[in-house]
Amino acid sequence: MQKKEASKTETKKQIEETKEKQKSAAKEIQKADITKKEKIEEEKPKVEIKQKTAEEKTKAVETKEEAQSAKPAAATKATISAEELAKEFKEHSVAEFFKKNSQMLGLYGKVRTLTTIVHEYCTNSLDACEAAKILPEIDIKIEELGPEYYEVTVKDNGPGLTKETVGKALGKLLAGTKFHRMVQSRGQQGIGASGVTLFSQVTTGKQVKVITGTGKGKTLSLELTIDPKRNEPKIMELKETEKDFRGLAVKAKFKEVLYRVSEQGPLEYLRRTAIANPHAEIYFTDPLGEKTIFKRSLKEIPLPAEPIQPHPKGVTVDELITMAKYSPARKLNSFLKNEFDRMGDKAIGDIAKKVSFDLNKDPKKLEWAEAEEIVKCFKEIDFIAPRVDALRPIGENQIATSLKSIVKPEFLSVITRKPQVYKGGFPFQVEVGVAFGGEAGRITNNNNKEEEKGGSGRTMEIMRFANRAPLLFDGGACAITKAVQTIEWKRYGIISPENAPLTVFINFSSVYVPYTSAGKQAIADEEEIVEELRLALMDAGRKIAHYVMGKRKEKEKQEKKKLFMKYATEVAYAVGELAEKSKEEIEKKLLNIVLKKLKLDEQKEKELEEMGEEEIEKELEKEAKKAEKEKKKGKKGKTKAVNGEEESE
Repeated sequence: MQKKEASKTETKKQIEETKEKQKSAAKEIQKADITKKEKIEEEKPKVEIKQKTAEEKTKAVETKEEAQSAKPAAATKATISAEELAKEFKEHSVAEFFKKNSQMLGLYGKVRTLTTIVHEYCTNSLDACEAAKILPEIDIKIEELGPEYYEVTVKDNGPGLTKETVGKALGKLLAGTKFHRMVQSRGQQGIGASGVTLFSQVTTGKQVKVITGTGKGKTLSLELTIDPKRNEPKIMELKETEKDFRGLAVKAKFKEVLYRVSEQGPLEYLRRTAIANPHAEIYFTDPLGEKTIFKRSLKEIPLPAEPIQPHPKGVTVDELITMAKYSPARKLNSFLKNEFDRMGDKAIGDIAKKVSFDLNKDPKKLEWAEAEEIVKCFKEIDFIAPRVDALRPIGENQIATSLKSIVKPEFLSVITRKPQVYKGGFPFQVEVGVAFGGEAGRITNNNNKEEEKGGSGRTMEIMRFANRAPLLFDGGACAITKAVQTIEWKRYGIISPENAPLTVFINFSSVYVPYTSAGKQAIADEEEIVEELRLALMDAGRKIAHYVMGKRKEKEKQEKKKLFMKYATEVAYAVGELAEKSKEEIEKKLLNIVLKKLKLDEQKEKELEEMGEEEIEKELEKEAKKAEKEKKKGKKGKTKAVNGEEESE
């Protein structure tokens, strides 16, 4: 009992102790809260002061910004004055521009660049030889010095360059004998050869070595570079020798280029040059030392092209005013008569009747509205076509000879159109050669597969030329390619151009070729040019259509003959057994029937030969539609067969 009472007293004491502890903890918490409140009250005025100062600062910034925005915008932006900016204003030479933009000269892509280099030197040699009435002989050699590092040597037998012109011709851009004259030539800007010199200098740091002679005593040898800042040639190591040499020899080194035997390589370029220039003899040595000679097939030098004046049909208002300002004429009527091709007294009389001003006025005072009236009259008057002697086409016989020797076609159609004019008053002429069969067309990669299907293993090849110079690049952007693509070849018996042995040769001749860039690889698709190209292709296509249609009829005739002859003897034997008559007599009668049938077919062929072009085109259209229907039926049959196989499986 005593023990129980003692334990109760202990528990009571413990309870009382815990209660006292809880009370003391609560008092301490109350004290802490009071001290916190006191501190907060003490700090309140300080925080309010800080907030006020921050608000004042932001207000001050806002007032500053408002003040600045209130000022003129020019004053806030003009941190640099116009005078200071003017110090950065600089002029740059043409050479500096093309040094940074060599791709505009066609000098981009390793294979393309090397082909362009050969193109520039080769066209210069051909132009020089023809101008001097010399049959061209050009020797081109390419040596490999290292990976993507080559040396190109070009030598010709032309008139050569003088001491005064050699530097400008090969070391100054936009300098030459062509740009300022309306005369047909391969080059026209005076950029090509100098651009090549600049490219050699930029990629190797080496000088271009030149030897030139006029055949009249002394020969010059020199090394050449370009000063890009001034667009001026820098001549070094100039020497005169007593060697009797006529022509020009250039040796230059190039890096970042590559030689390949391909459709866009130097060898293919020279092959096409030989086709379009049968009077030239070209020697070529490749990096492996293999020599190729393109012998001349014509020993007549083309007549030199004559410079001409612009034709009124193609002149714009701006060009008319520019010409009038710099004309030496004192009267507008004499300016028109002397400065334009095919402008006679009758045409000037017609213009005088239609315009609202006097043609005796000073041409330098011609106003824009008056020039518009004159150009409108030009379009309404029927002028004679531009002078033919200004253009130098290759010629139908020359094109035919070249294509027959290289392409060896079954049939060849060559057309030369009459000269026309495009915008700017520039006359042009189109020549087209369409070769079918033989080695015409380009060999496809799936050659064997095509032959197994009954195809030719060849596809259409387009050879583009401008003033006899091959155009190997930028075909998609060229007016020639676009014109070829617009032709419905099915109308001319070519059911599938993709699988046809067809070579289309087109040469565009003009005193000014509207190239799309300084690289001179694509002709701009001017409306007049594309239309004339289309008409020439359609003319050549009609002749091809006649041949293709005749060939197809002959094939059908031979197949019929074989079929009749095959079964004639069998039918004669069977009929003789049934009728109990002589088999030989029955066979003779059957053969006579076959011959009569074939004679009727021959008469139909003669009628076809006498048919007009439109009737032939209609016949070809019918045949093309039949062929398409047969193809569709064949495809449906195949799909049904495939579906049947799937069902059976």
